[in-house]
Amino acid sequence: MPPARAIALLAAGLVSLGAILFAVSGLSRSAATGAGSPSPARIGTGERFAGSLMPPGVRAPDFRLRDQDGDPIGMAALRGRPVIVTFLYTTCTESCPVQAQQIRLALDRLGRPVPAVAVSVEPDADTPASARRFLRKQRMVGRMNFALGSRAQLEPVWKGFAIQPQLPGAEHQARTVVVDARGLQRVGFPVEQLTPERLARDVRTLLAEDRTGLRRVLEPVRPSDDRGRPGRSIADPGPMPSLRSR
Repeated sequence: MPPARAIALLAAGLVSLGAILFAVSGLSRSAATGAGSPSPARIGTGERFAGSLMPPGVRAPDFRLRDQDGDPIGMAALRGRPVIVTFLYTTCTESCPVQAQQIRLALDRLGRPVPAVAVSVEPDADTPASARRFLRKQRMVGRMNFALGSRAQLEPVWKGFAIQPQLPGAEHQARTVVVDARGLQRVGFPVEQLTPERLARDVRTLLAEDRTGLRRVLEPVRPSDDRGRPGRSIADPGPMPSLRSR
């Protein structure tokens, strides 16, 4: 065998041996450190949701306002099911119709009643009549209610959801939040990330918490109320609540 060919074969063999040793060393390190396995932080938290996770324990503000028909509307009446909360104004022609349509299509995908509330971000222009027109145009009558009020009434709601309202020269923060059955803000979607598929997925995930009893572990039974009546398991919230405050 020519010397040059022998040297080439020897070099190739050494390279192959080095690659094998490197691979074996890498596998040993992975087995020792657990690399390659999903971490507990990834399992059952962010990967369960398509939207952005909200900080733990942030409660939705418990507002009491009036809707497009003049009836009372508030978060307390919506406890027991996930609620889709978005922030719109009735004369908006860009982001607001997009948000409304994404929510409408998500509700179509869910195939079951889920409360949806649009909180006014321009109280000077949003009136019961304009809210009714907006809902009719977006084909959301009976599927979404518009929470209306004065600026003073709405400011605590905006603050509680960390939303910038419509301002002169500044567009409002176009965002949709999913509140869980306990009244906690769980997932948020900026308008550019909101799709029917993603929103429906996250609502289903929160609905599944009721079915699997995950929330029963977190908060098994409500305490007795101020009249001494026993509480109900949050995982069994009873009939679908009305969108309007009682």
